[in-house]
Amino acid sequence: MTPYPLLTRVFARIGLLSFGGPAAQIAVMHRELVEERPWLTEAQFLRALSFCMLLPGPEAMQLATYAGWRLRGIPGGLIAGALFVLPGAAVIAVLALLYAQYGTRPETEALMLGVKASVIVIVVQALRRLSSKALKRRSDMVMAVAAFLALFAFSLPFPLVIALAAVWGALRSRATADEPATPAMDPARKGTAPATILLWLVLWLLPLPILHLAGQTLLFDLAAFFAKLAVVTFGGAYAVLAYMAQEVVEIRGWLTAPQMVDALGLAETTPGPLILVTQFVGQLAGHAEGGPCMALAAGALTLWMTFVPCFLWIFTFAPHVETLLARPRLQAALKGITAAVVGVIANLSLWFALHTLFADTMTIDRGPLSLPLPVLSTLRIDALPLIALAALMFARKAPVPLVLAVCALAGWGLAQV
Repeated sequence: MTPYPLLTRVFARIGLLSFGGPAAQIAVMHRELVEERPWLTEAQFLRALSFCMLLPGPEAMQLATYAGWRLRGIPGGLIAGALFVLPGAAVIAVLALLYAQYGTRPETEALMLGVKASVIVIVVQALRRLSSKALKRRSDMVMAVAAFLALFAFSLPFPLVIALAAVWGALRSRATADEPATPAMDPARKGTAPATILLWLVLWLLPLPILHLAGQTLLFDLAAFFAKLAVVTFGGAYAVLAYMAQEVVEIRGWLTAPQMVDALGLAETTPGPLILVTQFVGQLAGHAEGGPCMALAAGALTLWMTFVPCFLWIFTFAPHVETLLARPRLQAALKGITAAVVGVIANLSLWFALHTLFADTMTIDRGPLSLPLPVLSTLRIDALPLIALAALMFARKAPVPLVLAVCALAGWGLAQV
C-alpha cells in the first residue's frame, strides 16, 4: 500500500508542475503515475480518463482524485485532489487581488495583451487536438458545427446544447436490448457507503441555505450559479469556460468581456486546473461588491462550490467504472457530447479572439439570430505579432510558462515603442 507521505509528495509535485491546461496536466500525471512508478497501468489510466470525461467538471482534477482513491481510498482521493488544486488557488487569489487593484493601468494592459495572445494559440491548439480525436465521422462534424452555431449565432443555453448532443448520440447508438452483460464493480474497492455520499452532498450544498438566511445576496447567487455549473458542464475545462463566459458576461453582468478574457489569460499562467478561472471570476465579482475581504470570501466560496462536487462524483461512481464504461448507449451519448464540445471550444476560441483582437464588438439581432461581430476599425494591430510569436514558440515546443512570460514582456515592450 502506498505510504501517505510518498503519495503527498507525488501529488504535491503534480499540483505544482501542472501548467498548460488539461492536456498538459494529464500528461504530467501519466508520467508520474504510470511511467515513473507502477501505481496505475496504462489500461487503468486510460479507463480512468474515460470515466472522468463522463463526469461534469474538470476532468484533470477528477483524474487526480480518482488516482488517489485507487491508491488509498477516500483519504488518498482527498489528498490528491486537494494538492492538485491548492497551489494554483493560492496563486489565483493573489493575482485576482492585484488585478482588481491594478488591472486598468496601461502597463498591466500591455502585459495582459501578450498573455491573451498566447492563450489564443493555446485554445486553438486544444481545439485542433480534440477535433482530430473526436470528429471521426461526418455526423460528428455536423454535430460540432451545429453546437458552434447554436452558441455563437443563436446564444442558446449551454446545458441545452449538451443535453441535445447526448440525446442525439444515444439515439444514434446501435445498441439493442441484448447488450452484452456489464462487468461487476471495480474489484479494487467496495462501493462507497450511502452515508458518505450523503455527507459530501450536504457539505457541497450547505453554503446555500446559510447564505440565504444571512441575506448575502451576491454570495448566494455566486454559490447557486457555480453549483449549477458543477452539474451541467460536461466536456472539460474549455467547455466550462464557454458556458461561464456566456452567463457571467452576457446574462449576469458580473464581469465585462475584457475582464473575462483577462481571467482566462491569468488562469493559464498558474499551475493546477484551468477551471480555477471560476475563483478569479468570483473574486472580481466580490471585489466590485465589497472590496478585498468580500473578494476573498467570494473566491473561497467559488472554490468550494466548484471542487467539492468533484469529490462527490468520484467517491460515488469510482467503484463502478468498469460497469459504466461497458454500457454502449452511455458511450454513444458521451461521443455525442464530445463532438458537440468541439463546437463549444470553437465558440470559445472565436469569442476570445474577437475580444482580444478588437477593442469593440457589436451584436446583430434578427429574430432568433444574435450574432456578435467585431468593429473593424478597433483592430488591435499590436496583438498580431504577439500571436505570431506565441505560435512560433509553441511550434518549437517551448513550455507554456516560458511562452506566457516572453509574450507578456513582448507586449510590454511594444507598448513602449
